[in-house]
Amino acid sequence: MIARFCSFFCLLSLLNCNQFPKPGLPSDVAYSDEPHPRNVILMIGDGMGLTQVSAGMFRNGNKLNLEEFPVIGLHKPYSGSDLITDSAAGATAFASGVKTYNGAIGVNMDTLPVKTILEEAEERGLATGMVTTSSIVHATPAAFIAHEPSRELYEAIALDFMKTEIDFFIGGGMKYFAHRKTDQRNLYVDLQKKGYTVNDYTRKGLSEINLNESKNFAYFTAEDEPLAAAKGRDYLLLASHLAVDFLHTHGGSKGFFLMIEGAQIDWGGHDNNSDYIVSEMIDFDRAIGEILKFAREDGETLVIVTADHETGGFAINPGSTMDSLIAGFTTKDHTASLIPVFAFGPGSERFNGIYENTAIYTKLRQALGFEREMER
Repeated sequence: MIARFCSFFCLLSLLNCNQFPKPGLPSDVAYSDEPHPRNVILMIGDGMGLTQVSAGMFRNGNKLNLEEFPVIGLHKPYSGSDLITDSAAGATAFASGVKTYNGAIGVNMDTLPVKTILEEAEERGLATGMVTTSSIVHATPAAFIAHEPSRELYEAIALDFMKTEIDFFIGGGMKYFAHRKTDQRNLYVDLQKKGYTVNDYTRKGLSEINLNESKNFAYFTAEDEPLAAAKGRDYLLLASHLAVDFLHTHGGSKGFFLMIEGAQIDWGGHDNNSDYIVSEMIDFDRAIGEILKFAREDGETLVIVTADHETGGFAINPGSTMDSLIAGFTTKDHTASLIPVFAFGPGSERFNGIYENTAIYTKLRQALGFEREMER
């Protein structure tokens, strides 16, 4: 009953949001008079369906920062090859606006590269960044900067980081840069030669870093994949704070694009581990709170929180209480459930309704004014 109530409540909230665009009008016309953000922050809770949100809320004293978002929508997460997407195809849809096959990183169904919104932002002089609780070459962050036929090509994905002047990134996966097997290149050193300030968990803690906003910045949080939050990983909130401070200065008047991923909500779903899901959901929500604080003070920042797919077929079963959830799972893989989208700030009204996952990309470009540039 709890899970059903949450689903009903979400739909009521959706229906009571701001008015939908007028039927028959393209979205850029329907929203032509709305304010436009200077900055866009896209936060992806990998594997985060409505039940993951509900479980995190109940176990966090019946409160999440997500409740502060005034606009709620739903997206259809299926991929170009399957009803049930994976993270690679899902993130490529967000990053480039195309439905592609499962496992694809920044390429279409024919394996041809498709430009990402991060790359487009770079071309227009915006500052860009990514933060993740996975390795930085994992499927979701990879889809915003790399173009590879398979998500498993980690060293090739790392090499793609050398082709785009991303200004700031934090995540695991140092071995794919510093201890490569395919070509013995040291991309850690190559990044330094390109002018990046590069550091890692073996040399200095993230809290000890003094940022130089005049230089691009990279920080590796783990040799391979970072720990779970419950096992000691605690950098997401700090990394999110550092990212917006750095990019806000680095981007200047042109603004910035930032992607932040709470990656391990998905891993808890794959493990069918409710406690893992809850701890990662709460950790992600704390980062959301930090970003909302910045967005409120800034006034020119659009924040979108969503997921690529749901993982586990997670349910909150009868007998559950706020303090003790009785979880059920239908699979150790992903499901095809519709995914919530939460929006805050100028341009947030675009994210009402039900739409394809590729529309996230289109709506972000329109909010930033990239569509209007093409028309001119």
